[in-house]
Amino acid sequence: MAGIAGILKERQHELVASMLETISHRGNYGKIIMEKENATIGMVWSHHEEEGLKEKLRKNIFIDGSGFGHKLEVARPNGSWQIYRDELGIAPMYYSYTSEGNLSFASEVKALMNISTAIYEVPPGSVLTENLRKKYFNLELKPPIQKDSEEIAADLLNRLSLTVTRRITSDTMGSWLSGGLDSSAIAALARPWIKNFHSFSGGMENAPDLEYAREMARHLGTKHHEIIISLPEMLRILPLVIYHLESFDPLLVRSSIINYLVAKEAAGYVGEVFSGEGSDEFFAGYNYLKDIDPKLLDKELIDIANRLHNTALQRVDRCAAAHGLTAHVIFADPELFDFALRIPSRLKLKDGIEKWILRKSLEGMLPERILWRPKAKFWEGAGVETLLSDFANMKVSDSDFHTERFLNNGWTLNTKEELFYYRIFHDYFGKLENLGWMGRTKGISESL
Repeated sequence: MAGIAGILKERQHELVASMLETISHRGNYGKIIMEKENATIGMVWSHHEEEGLKEKLRKNIFIDGSGFGHKLEVARPNGSWQIYRDELGIAPMYYSYTSEGNLSFASEVKALMNISTAIYEVPPGSVLTENLRKKYFNLELKPPIQKDSEEIAADLLNRLSLTVTRRITSDTMGSWLSGGLDSSAIAALARPWIKNFHSFSGGMENAPDLEYAREMARHLGTKHHEIIISLPEMLRILPLVIYHLESFDPLLVRSSIINYLVAKEAAGYVGEVFSGEGSDEFFAGYNYLKDIDPKLLDKELIDIANRLHNTALQRVDRCAAAHGLTAHVIFADPELFDFALRIPSRLKLKDGIEKWILRKSLEGMLPERILWRPKAKFWEGAGVETLLSDFANMKVSDSDFHTERFLNNGWTLNTKEELFYYRIFHDYFGKLENLGWMGRTKGISESL
């Protein structure tokens, strides 16, 4: 992912350069700061993002993303600057105002902290101008497809294949591979088209993900890389992970530790990776969905998909960007998730099997035990389980928890683990005026 920072005011080169330096990890190949009419805008990018970018810059278009709906665009199409964020918010963008009232913006919160403590998020599917924020897209229920399951499964596979192949830009690419259904499906669809295909997995020793990922890598013939992670290693990098993640959400932090280390490993071999994120939200992959009234399932899927931008997709973005990687989130492709929204929910959760229609579409492509492997949370499959929460419970006393768990913005921290992460977050980010831009896992108090 590239990084963008700017202020809608001329002759702000020094300040924008400072903002850009804060997010320089998002691109270590190219850098530019341009003064345009009523604006000073900077950008960093990686080598694999170079093609076509300079032509965009000549047209005063600053873009972060791989196209096909995955982008953040800062442009001046009608005489005034506007910030366009993609439908699901894969590419991040935040904004604040200078003491003089000038709009400032950046790809990460940390780049705005020297300007203001009042920081806001450009919502997914929105366009932001100097004085106006307008939604152009909303996730909503669609009329169901009137076809049988065999036809729907075949159509889904074709759409998945197209979505994967049109993002192949090089004969050397990679995939994060947990050995679960989603990452395995994407890797299997990409493998025939990529000469040098690398796969990457990580976890504690003997973690289930490592075993399944090895099996899938052998099945596809990838150049497989895995990292074995220990609790001391997780604790050592925890502050850095929270700094990049810009969140203290417990479940997000747990999964980000593994994702961060796997992304670091991947950056040594490739510039672009595939990610299987987003499938659970559009194809009913979570276990708790089995307990929901089937009549309410579609509505629930819309709700959790609307939370992706500042939870799971934020993890994908920050872990990739921390190492200059671009992550292609296949299941968040607009054309694909539009189709997914029209698949009847009875085919997504069928006979107690989550993501049934997705599994059906992939029959014959994956080993049987991977095709029908039950859903496991990223941090569970990686073997992290409760190691971090147990450590936090030892480090945070009962009295400290009761006095520190209530934040000034009205939030209540639910566990000692969350407070443990918040303390680290606070060391980096201080008491920000608002945290409305930060996502929190739905039902977090019940999940821990």
